Amino acid sequence: MSLTITEKIIRNHCKQKNLTAGDFALVTVDRCLANDITAPKAIEIFENIRQESDEIPFDPNKLILTPDHFTPNKDIASANQCKLLREFAHKYKIKHYFEVGRGGIEHCLIPEEGLVAPGELFIGADSHTCTYGALGAFSTGVGSTDLGVAMALGICWLKIPESLKFNFSGRLKEWVSGKDLILYTIGKIGVDGATYKTMEFTGEIIQNLSMSNRFTMCNMAIEAGGKNAIIAPDKITLAYLNDVGLLKYKMVNSDKGAAYIDTIEINCNNIEPQVAFPSSPENVKPITEVDAMKIEIDQSIIGSCTNGRLEDLIIVAKILNHNKIAPDHRCIIIPGTQKIYLEAIKLGLIEIFIQAGAIVSTPTCGPCLGGYMGILAKGEKAISTTNRNFKGRMGHITSEIYLSNPAIAAATAIKGYITSPSYLME
Repeated sequence: MSLTITEKIIRNHCKQKNLTAGDFALVTVDRCLANDITAPKAIEIFENIRQESDEIPFDPNKLILTPDHFTPNKDIASANQCKLLREFAHKYKIKHYFEVGRGGIEHCLIPEEGLVAPGELFIGADSHTCTYGALGAFSTGVGSTDLGVAMALGICWLKIPESLKFNFSGRLKEWVSGKDLILYTIGKIGVDGATYKTMEFTGEIIQNLSMSNRFTMCNMAIEAGGKNAIIAPDKITLAYLNDVGLLKYKMVNSDKGAAYIDTIEINCNNIEPQVAFPSSPENVKPITEVDAMKIEIDQSIIGSCTNGRLEDLIIVAKILNHNKIAPDHRCIIIPGTQKIYLEAIKLGLIEIFIQAGAIVSTPTCGPCLGGYMGILAKGEKAISTTNRNFKGRMGHITSEIYLSNPAIAAATAIKGYITSPSYLME
């Protein structure tokens, strides 16, 4: 029987070897993840299970803890959350606990540290755990209760999702990135167009797309309702794995003739950089249409688990170099991890940002979820490289968020209204 990559991976992690899409599976988990928001409840569940029997086998190497959402600690409440993680990590000798200053934003950090591999089954108490499908893993977000069980027992219940295939063909226009491809796709199918489905990305465009852009695309599968996103590993994947020192893994690919509930063809020849208008990722418009509107913006946010990688920062530096942030505009740039931050310093990117008038923050999720480091006031507008633009997401309920790629966000910071780098010289 021909199977999709997702069906194969889930079959490989359960005892029943005849399961297909729609079936429930009790799977073994290779690794699981929690952050400073989601870990406390999971720890409570874990401790309850341990109290019933402390002889239950527990593998601390399977657990990853990353305090990143409200860190460095925003207030007393966030400090207490992080203290709980720290004490739990010390108590159980959690090897993969990334203290502030040694880690970064979880979905940038974990691939960088070589903690997820092709063919693995990875769950995390964060909806954007789907990011790791870019490496050919089955990765998905779960609730803190499910995570607590997985931490204690190493297992999780899943329904095997049906698969949608997205075939990207053609050539990319200037300034078009993975962020634009996924925004365009969400605009095409809607925020519920892939509900509890696998979004499998294929085609010549994907085959030539950098890992950074692949991470961005898979990161936002949840914004279309997807259970997971996945890209079959190839030579670009293998080069990345080699760079991060990950040498042992199992390559899994979809079979020819595998069953998909639909195949969606996307010709990229005419796709422009996209901007998602408030207050939904599906509310997208091409940059030529948006530029004519001259929408004034108060703040640019560049970073997050969606677009906080070095490749993103290099693009931003190219645009900001020898330019200045608009006088009434704030530009906040957040490298995804400490390693990315350090490399940006070595390459001279941070100097370019500061000379342009931008603020550079230590790695944090901060403004993405309205935590801190860039809260919006009443009626303010922001353009952001993050993944969600719901009402009140970044601050006041009347504030507005526009989503874009890093190039558009940087050009907007210079002009003060939403525009493309292509128009900077006009």
